[in-house]
Amino acid sequence: MAHTVEKIGGTSMSRIDELRDALIIGDREGPDLYGRIFVVSAFGGITNLLLEHKKTGEPGVFAAFANDDVSDHGWHERLDTVAQAMREAHAHVLDHPADVESADAFVRERVLGARDCLIDLQRLVSYGHFRLYEHMGQTRELLSGLGEAHSAFVTALMLTRAGVNARFIDLSGWRDRGDVSLDERIMGAMERVDPTTEMPIVTGYAQCAEGLMSEFDRGYSEVTFSRLAALTGAREAIIHKEFHLSSADPNLVGAQNVRKLGRTNYDVADQLSNLGMEAIHPKAAKMLRQSGVPLRVTNAFEPHDPGTLIDDQPAEQAAVEIVTGLDLYALEVFEQDMVGVKGYDAAILDVLTRHNVRIVSKVSNANTITHYVDASLKTLRRVEKDLNSRFPSADVTSRAISMASVVGRDLAGLSVLQRGLVAIAEAGLEAIGASQGPRNVDVQFILERDSLKPVIAALHGALVEQNSAQKARPKLSRAA
Repeated sequence: MAHTVEKIGGTSMSRIDELRDALIIGDREGPDLYGRIFVVSAFGGITNLLLEHKKTGEPGVFAAFANDDVSDHGWHERLDTVAQAMREAHAHVLDHPADVESADAFVRERVLGARDCLIDLQRLVSYGHFRLYEHMGQTRELLSGLGEAHSAFVTALMLTRAGVNARFIDLSGWRDRGDVSLDERIMGAMERVDPTTEMPIVTGYAQCAEGLMSEFDRGYSEVTFSRLAALTGAREAIIHKEFHLSSADPNLVGAQNVRKLGRTNYDVADQLSNLGMEAIHPKAAKMLRQSGVPLRVTNAFEPHDPGTLIDDQPAEQAAVEIVTGLDLYALEVFEQDMVGVKGYDAAILDVLTRHNVRIVSKVSNANTITHYVDASLKTLRRVEKDLNSRFPSADVTSRAISMASVVGRDLAGLSVLQRGLVAIAEAGLEAIGASQGPRNVDVQFILERDSLKPVIAALHGALVEQNSAQKARPKLSRAA
């Protein structure tokens, strides 16, 4: 039987000692331990310290280095903070003092190498012939790779101590002069690896000529994971999370009311990515889809539960699978002279692309184009300024809104739009907009910011919980 390629995310990595006993080893022994390749993210919070905080934007080493004057060394303290956080992370999961010493030495060597590299770069750009911005892509890649290299090294140490023939596979390109493609990097590292007799522990970051971060930024580990599964002909690609892929956030609708999906397809995975609730990066999913490798999402701490299988199969019957949502801004361009004039759409899109604004959805009528965007208010103000310059007679406005979305492989015939609006109204709330596309995979409801959570609960109750209750209700015989 072919091997599996399995990914463990950063939050779960902080409990890798628990996963060793429950997921990785569990009740397996001998040959049953193998046939599995693990791709690991950095320990929780480390990548935020290396780059910048994903949610708050608080600067890490990279952001501080990028903003420093050549004579300033404020990033040094942040790099010291990273080293300390790494030591604390591996001290928490390693049991043997010798392993802790080995991990400490690994951190010292990698952090010292990165520090020397950044110092040399600052010295280089102090001359007028060189520009720091020309090297920022490589700098970001260098720093990011430190986190995954550390976690993979520590995991291999820990498993070896537990009697597993684990092997540290470093794709980070550390001190490697080779300018290779992603495929060459992966296949070169895996060339002499035998998954049937050893357990490869692979870094989620892979250094390559394409530059993963330039295209995928923080989604690079899922790309490495997907490409590794595709290139090695994996039987299945598995992502281990700290929760099941469920019908809604249990904190919003109650743990007793959520339903594990069990099975869905890549169409639904793409919709979730668009809503910021990534089961997997959409381009990573595309790699698996094209190579015919099914994806499974499991709860890492329930290793005997099969989780949710994601493949290309259509639904056997129409059903709502997930109710979710996110906070957005509605960017509205109103221009009375827009009617019948071409070019407004392209011009607005050009501005949004230039400011790297993620578009979640869009609606338009005769004289108004509204984009629902995921961006900071600061970025949005810059977009408004550019649009006002481009269309001086237009009225450009933005407002904070939220979007609740009902998603399923097949929503045909379920009257989700109508039933959803009724459920929202019965909860004493109001939708300020709603839309449904012809593909019948999602329905979107636009709301005021403070309505999102109660609307998700109302939609889930009407479209998931009621439906499940009706299915579970015993059917009466005609005689009864």
